[in-house]
Amino acid sequence: MTMPNQGIRLLIKIVTLFLVINTIADAQEVLPIFGDATLKRNFNPDPFRLRGFSGGSIPGQKLAGMLETPTGLCTGFVDETPDHTLVLKNKFYYLKILVMDSEEGTTLIVKGPGGTWCNDDFDGENAGIVGEWLPGTYQIWVGSEKQGKSLPYTLEITEFR
Repeated sequence: MTMPNQGIRLLIKIVTLFLVINTIADAQEVLPIFGDATLKRNFNPDPFRLRGFSGGSIPGQKLAGMLETPTGLCTGFVDETPDHTLVLKNKFYYLKILVMDSEEGTTLIVKGPGGTWCNDDFDGENAGIVGEWLPGTYQIWVGSEKQGKSLPYTLEITEFR
């Protein structure tokens, strides 16, 4: 009679292990809100994702100190402090930052080595910046098109073209 009980116990252990593994995997999928990142070439996972809430009361052109950059217009409204800090350990010959999963249009301002870059409507209503990036520290603001409007978003960083 001990054999059937051992089989049931083994089945219970397998099911419990499966549930624990799924719980751990689900927990790893939770992205930090207003998180920061330090990346080097060939980072993993790619795309790397962060979350936040867009918007603020400061006009994008005021924060950027200009109306337009080579990557786009400095529009929208942002907070005074950056939403994210991105540290790049080496030069990236291709890197794309894209704001995704927002219910409405977003804007993007990035300040770092070599200057300031802005964008509005890179991919539909999603803001993004793509190009060659120098090593160093970048401050990232995600804005809303309307003042005082705050919406959740996902910031995706990738080396894939």
